[in-house]
Formats: sequence, structure tokens, C-alpha cells
Amino acid sequence: MTLKYTDDHEWVSVEGDTATFGITNHAQEQLGELVYVELPAVGAQVTKGGDAAVVESVKAASDVFAPISGEVVAINDTLEAEPTKVNEDPEGSGWLAKIKISDASEMDSMMDADAYAKHTG
Repeated sequence: MTLKYTDDHEWVSVEGDTATFGITNHAQEQLGELVYVELPAVGAQVTKGGDAAVVESVKAASDVFAPISGEVVAINDTLEAEPTKVNEDPEGSGWLAKIKISDASEMDSMMDADAYAKHTG
């Protein structure tokens, strides 16, 4: 699975026309232990760079921006009861939502793993 990254510390994995996204390991380390996750509604339209979710830690609440535009087709509802899954496996089982991509060219501006490492280094 190849991940792409945004300047705002979200990751994206694409299968067909669906993008799964969440916050990066770097982001969860900065936030600390998550105590609450607010996910978008299934069926909601999101726009790249617009608000898509909220993660709240013992330190702060942070908006999570949509990494790509489209329709939310699934959410990781296990996070409502277990928000720390994001801390434990942010780029795996801690995914936030899946979006049916409306404009795949939006992926072109995202970073690969090496570029993201430099961005956060």
C-alpha cells in the first residue's frame, strides 16, 4: 500500500476510486493521547482542504482536513469508542474515513513518504 501525504499531516491510500485517509504518525505524536474523534457523516460531500473531522487529545482539539474532494462512503466507527486506535496505528487501523474521489488530479500535489519525512524533519 502506497501512502501519500498532505502539508496538514493527513495520509491517503487509494484503491480504485476510493481514498482512505487519516492523520499521520507525526500528527498523533504531536497531539498526544486522543480522547475523542468526530467523524464526518456518510454521504457528506467534502472538499480538499475543508474540514472533514476533529480529533481531540488531552492537549488540544484539532481539525482534520479532507485530503481530497468527494463523497464520504465509510467511516471508522470503532474510533468513537476507541479513539486511541489512532495513536496505536494511525496509518492503519486508525483510519478515519473513506472518500469516493471526485477529482483524482488532486492527488498530484501530495507528497510521497520521503518528501513528507523531509517536511516533518
